[in-house]
Amino acid sequence: MADKINPWDNNDNTWDNGSERPKVIDFTKITKMTAPNDDWFGYIKYGILIIVALWLASGFYQVQPSEQGVVLRFGKYVETTDAGLHYHWPVPIEDVIKVNVTQERSINLGAAENRDYRNSAFTESHMLTGDENIVDINLTVVWKIKDAKNYLFSMRSPDETVNVAAQSVLREIVGQSEMQPIITGDRGKVEDETKDELQRVLDEFNAGIQIVRVKLQKADPPREVVDAFNEVQRAKADMERFKNEAEAYRNEVIPKAKGKAAQIAQDAEAYKSATVNKAEGEAKRFSSVYEAYKDGKDVTVKKMYLDTMEEVMQKAQKVIIDPSQKGNLLPVLPLQGTQSGK
Repeated sequence: MADKINPWDNNDNTWDNGSERPKVIDFTKITKMTAPNDDWFGYIKYGILIIVALWLASGFYQVQPSEQGVVLRFGKYVETTDAGLHYHWPVPIEDVIKVNVTQERSINLGAAENRDYRNSAFTESHMLTGDENIVDINLTVVWKIKDAKNYLFSMRSPDETVNVAAQSVLREIVGQSEMQPIITGDRGKVEDETKDELQRVLDEFNAGIQIVRVKLQKADPPREVVDAFNEVQRAKADMERFKNEAEAYRNEVIPKAKGKAAQIAQDAEAYKSATVNKAEGEAKRFSSVYEAYKDGKDVTVKKMYLDTMEEVMQKAQKVIIDPSQKGNLLPVLPLQGTQSGK
């Protein structure tokens, strides 16, 4: 008994006098059995923190140089972000839609794959011109997004809107033009007017779309009348050819005619000058003769008479012989040029 330091260490549940002692409850063991484990609380806490951190980190997003980012908060537009690294509240609070604003998109009006000749003789490619002719047109419209917000929220179906607007604008432009220029070569005017008018219509809708270019791929008469139209075109081509040939002939003849007219005018001017000078000379000669006549009337009259008779007799074909002359006159007669019997 002296060896027992603690009387409670007696495991036989009896006192020293042999009587039974009451049972002792070990509260330390009960506490260890019923208290929660502190390690599990730590794991849960750290797990929640990691999940929250990952959730917050998911809000970072990168916008490429060719894109615009549209941020939505509970589905409502908040802002538009440009290229670079950005942050938004993670889903489901906020979300971002990235839109490529440099990619070129296109629609083709009147393409062969869009036509259905079984139901109707005319399709969307057939349009009425201002001179009441029908033209078969194939048009390509190239466009891109310039404002991501307006592109996403201003229209329900942007691609379909561009298609319908392009058809409407093209029909208006063609309806104000004649068939011949559209088919033969004035396509640039139709393309420019269609592009400008289509851009104006889309801007009124706040579509957020920029028209890059409009290309008129084909403009022909309907296939039902293409042969007759080609005949007309050939006739017009012949008309133009004849017209050009006539212009070339005109350009060749007129300069010659002008040159000849100038030559005739110069000859007339020379003749005029010669005639005037001759008349002036005759007038001066007459004046000098008149002055000489005044100084010696008898001598002047005789001189004039002799000069005149000499001039007249030189042209005469008869030989006049003075009856007083006798003898052989042959040596003095000018036999050359005389006529017999005269």
